[in-house]
Amino acid sequence: MTRPHTGPDGLVVVDKPAGWTSHDVVAKSRGLLGTRKVGHAGTLDPDATGVLLLGVGRATKLLRFLSPLGKAYVGELVLGTETSTLDAAGEVTATHHMDHVTLGDVQEAARSFVGDIEQIPPMVSAVKVGGKRLHELARQGIEVEREARPVTIRALDVDAGPAGEPGVFTLTVECSSGTYIGTLAADIGTALGGGAHLRNLRRTAVGPYVLADAVPLESVGPDRVRPMTEAVRHLPSVVVDEAGAAAVAVGKVLEQADLGVTGDGPWAVLGPGGDLLAVYEPFRGTTAKPSLVIPT
Repeated sequence: MTRPHTGPDGLVVVDKPAGWTSHDVVAKSRGLLGTRKVGHAGTLDPDATGVLLLGVGRATKLLRFLSPLGKAYVGELVLGTETSTLDAAGEVTATHHMDHVTLGDVQEAARSFVGDIEQIPPMVSAVKVGGKRLHELARQGIEVEREARPVTIRALDVDAGPAGEPGVFTLTVECSSGTYIGTLAADIGTALGGGAHLRNLRRTAVGPYVLADAVPLESVGPDRVRPMTEAVRHLPSVVVDEAGAAAVAVGKVLEQADLGVTGDGPWAVLGPGGDLLAVYEPFRGTTAKPSLVIPT
């Protein structure tokens, strides 16, 4: 017999500390929140810090609507050194003399990466090839061919890095989900005739969720769980009346006009009291169907 879920439901925005995997954060949060029903949207590398979204309780089912959101990052491009992991945690695999490269040179090279580009996923990523995750193969010393994947760099700014550190530049990036900033840094280094790696990566935003929303991992607790509606605040929403709520609760396919929605969807459907009831998506013709109904 399945026990009823009694823990909190909603969204927690965590400022992930360095040295923790995203799975580590989930495992720690399960204890802090008193429930095993915790998942994350959008992996961050162990050395990276910043915004990590956690779905708690019934909100774990909403994570699929959060994972595709665009991301924003700030990090440091270190010219002259390539590493096995494309960041500062890896072993040095090549060095290049790049003292002559100026800020203007890096800015010019970076411009060619703005827009729709293709990236080859790094061997340290969670992408699956032949049913196995690349990072698992990498730990066994195995390197395999990877297909390039389309990503979008919406904005890429390059500024001077920390004072007294020549060859280090600050990258500020807005990009699509699935973009590897380490790969971007390495590719910029190659475009400049040498090599580079990334360090001090910090995710500053996932969609509308920014660092100002985030809490330190040690501060996570039931009182930090945001309402279920927070997990879908990036979606257009509609409030239905009692009759509409009853129809939504049983997953009825509805005319979009009757539901009160327009556009491409998906749409968050709220009850008369403002609680999240479901997420609906376009269906045949002018109708909409539930992609998810929140169990009561």
